Amino acid sequence: MVITPNIEVIREQFPILKREVNGKPLIYLDNGASSQKPLSVIKALDDYYSLDNANIHRGVHYLSQVATEAYEKARKKVQGFVNAQFDHEIIFTKGTTDSINLIAATFPLKSGDEVLISAMEHHSNIVPWQIACEKSGAQLRVMPINHKGELILDEALDMINERTQILAITHVSNSLGTINPIEKLIAKAREMACKTLIDGAQAVPHMKVDVQALDCDFYVFSSHKMFGPTGVGILYGKESELNALPPYQGGGDMIKTVTFEKTTYNELPHKFEAGTPHIAGGIGLGAAVDFMTETGFQFIAEQEKKLLSYATEQLRSIDGLRIIGQAEHKASVISFLVDGTHPYDLGMILDKLGIAIRTGHHCTQPLMDFFNIPGTCRASFALYNSLEEVDLLVEGIQKAAMMLR
Repeated sequence: MVITPNIEVIREQFPILKREVNGKPLIYLDNGASSQKPLSVIKALDDYYSLDNANIHRGVHYLSQVATEAYEKARKKVQGFVNAQFDHEIIFTKGTTDSINLIAATFPLKSGDEVLISAMEHHSNIVPWQIACEKSGAQLRVMPINHKGELILDEALDMINERTQILAITHVSNSLGTINPIEKLIAKAREMACKTLIDGAQAVPHMKVDVQALDCDFYVFSSHKMFGPTGVGILYGKESELNALPPYQGGGDMIKTVTFEKTTYNELPHKFEAGTPHIAGGIGLGAAVDFMTETGFQFIAEQEKKLLSYATEQLRSIDGLRIIGQAEHKASVISFLVDGTHPYDLGMILDKLGIAIRTGHHCTQPLMDFFNIPGTCRASFALYNSLEEVDLLVEGIQKAAMMLR
């Protein structure tokens, strides 16, 4: 089915948008945490469990063959989605966090090495590297940002040196919406023989990603932020880089032969996919890829750019509202504070009006410390949101501010 690029047609694809919360129509603006699911994804999950439920890769019976074919077809869809060279460079994981942990746990580090991240990273791209550095004796270094929420690029580039073994950086900040200049960072890393891991969890839902054009070594993202099921993620890695790493977990499907004396490991991608995977989730991710492809990246980008521009303008008109993170290049995420209110209280009142936003530190506590704030309110938009919903958000914030001040 070809989806007409029209906001009303798009919204009809998402049944949850028809429900009410606290007696009000749902206005869902927490897409940075998890996006809603279109009918095509819901149907893919239902069809698997209703018609094709079986384990994959190991059975000769009909249902196992059908399920295996659907799962591996989804892998090929993801390959095309990010333009990987080979489908076996696409590793199914539990999510972005799991993908980063896989690399951090298997990447070879030693005392004297450096791991480079940025000051705007999600905890899932901080803590795994802290653990890896503590085990290996390597040093974790942090690229600085300015108060607009942008990398101080000259200083960041200078920090990539002959000791830097891996640069791990977010493509788009989940708290600020900042789009990082990863192409320049990857190019410098390549000059220094430094490997690169890009956290694309917040990028893939908003823009077309081409891993071969980026020339990154690893790129990770999550299904549930791009209209797919929860519990599924992707680790893209160049074939040579994945082959150089040891297995992350042991178990079924990641082996060729097992004896009590010696185990030989399977080839990619199975080497990193121990045990029964989230089969339905992988198939559902394939349906989400189809949905985004058929909707069109140009439409998605134009719709979200329009939402971001309009919401930024309208929110700035609210007395005492301060936007945290004003990078020149942003995705459709706005974090803000309102004088005289606490983010949690504001979020609770908006919830009573049926408006779902995120409040807190957004798993970026060091970033909140940089801005000397405890947290923010965050409105994050997806292609199914409307300008009318932005107006209701603004109206709701104004009501909440009057009550709380």
